[in-house]
Amino acid sequence: MGVPKRVSIVEVGPRDGLQNEAEPIATGAKLELIDRLGAAGLKRIEAASFVSPKWVPQMADHREVMTGIRRRPGVIYSALTPNLKGLEAALACGVEEVAVFAAASEAFSQKNINCSIAESLERFAPVIERARESNVRVRGYVSCVLGCPYEGNIAPQRVAEVSRALYEMGCYEISLGDTIGVGTPLKAKRLLDAVSRDIPRDKLAAHFHDTYGQALANLYAVLEEGIGVIDSAVAGLGGCPYAKGATGNVATEDVIYLLNGLGIDSGVDLDNLAETGVWITQTLDRPNRSKVGVALAAKRTSR
Repeated sequence: MGVPKRVSIVEVGPRDGLQNEAEPIATGAKLELIDRLGAAGLKRIEAASFVSPKWVPQMADHREVMTGIRRRPGVIYSALTPNLKGLEAALACGVEEVAVFAAASEAFSQKNINCSIAESLERFAPVIERARESNVRVRGYVSCVLGCPYEGNIAPQRVAEVSRALYEMGCYEISLGDTIGVGTPLKAKRLLDAVSRDIPRDKLAAHFHDTYGQALANLYAVLEEGIGVIDSAVAGLGGCPYAKGATGNVATEDVIYLLNGLGIDSGVDLDNLAETGVWITQTLDRPNRSKVGVALAAKRTSR
């Protein structure tokens, strides 16, 4: 099929990356991160999660974040809304796009959202319906598509079934998440073959964590199969609280470097982005997990 000429990056760092920090992050720092990411050319930024502060205290300021964003023309600022209460709060903040998330693993679904896969899909039905009534697009996430910390290997067909259910419910795009980063290129291609029997490939996205250092290889494998949307997090922020040892999303800087080398347009300024990665990791006092970001920072200081 061949790699696409242009790839859309969904920056999940402000939400997926920061929600797993041990301590809440200052609202001002979140807003500055979102603004810096927009300035670097990212057009799709997942900014907040409208979940209960009891379960995710790091996202307790979701209203302040969504209403405090200095919105840039052409940039979509989305939010995670796992239930109707969260959706209504997001709608009140003027959200343009929301996301719901299911899992391909029964055990992970129980650990993550305290219900079965079937029950989670039932919960999402009114959320998706209400969002679409409000002319708000809904994105669907599927977790554990290449492996689960509790069940081990996950059959591609099971991923396909959950993905198809979300797509048929009205999600315009399905993001396939290797939540614990155990996938390899051949497994990623086989997964894509199974899911794309029911969902067009231009409606699919890749969301690969880098726990075993395979994320870029996996992304290249699915790029060759025509995938044109990639989820990533600046500086490789994030992780999975339900999977011990699982590191963050693939670093956006590393993805952009790969795309640039392939001659694929993303619209993102790599140098600007890398500086943002340095800034946020210094702000959080966290290591920068982007190899490209670290290399570019060293290059700048050696001049």
